[in-house]
Amino acid sequence: MGSEKLGYDGLIEIVNRLMLKGRSNLETEQSAVRILKSLFPPLILVLFKMLVAPIGGGRLASMMVARVTAWSCQWLMGASSVNSIDLPDGSSCSSGVFVERCKYLEESKCIGICINTCKLPTQTFFKDYMGIPLYMEPKFSDYSCQFNFGVPQPPRSSDSALHEPCLEICPNANRRKELNKGLAVQCPKV
Repeated sequence: MGSEKLGYDGLIEIVNRLMLKGRSNLETEQSAVRILKSLFPPLILVLFKMLVAPIGGGRLASMMVARVTAWSCQWLMGASSVNSIDLPDGSSCSSGVFVERCKYLEESKCIGICINTCKLPTQTFFKDYMGIPLYMEPKFSDYSCQFNFGVPQPPRSSDSALHEPCLEICPNANRRKELNKGLAVQCPKV
């Protein structure tokens, strides 16, 4: 499933196609996890999870991935910086990443794309393959996002991001409305 468009525009075209193709949200999420996994040599993930993630109760690994994420993912997300977050044990740690205005959400204009191809798969990838809990908090009103490495994600039923309605400018919701003769149709999220 390629795109004739180059670079970022091609990426956005592909994820829009994924959301419209009729696959389940779970299949879309699992595909994104596989893509994230494929970016690393398998042994690196196994060794990191086994040897680095447990050090200091996971704090060191959380701080490491926060710095690598802020540095390496600006092409995808836009300007971001490491920040201090509150951990479940009541302490604070510089294992957060604040994305000022997520380029991925801004370009896709779709909460479903954010949730199913970024938030949920990224949380799953870090927890399952790197041994680091991650809770991502996108703020759809201003397109910012807070990554909280070292913080477990809440149950899906209580994650407020999963209950947000489509953005008014969502191209996928608008296409589905046209296909369904004007009926209001929400983005498929979870």
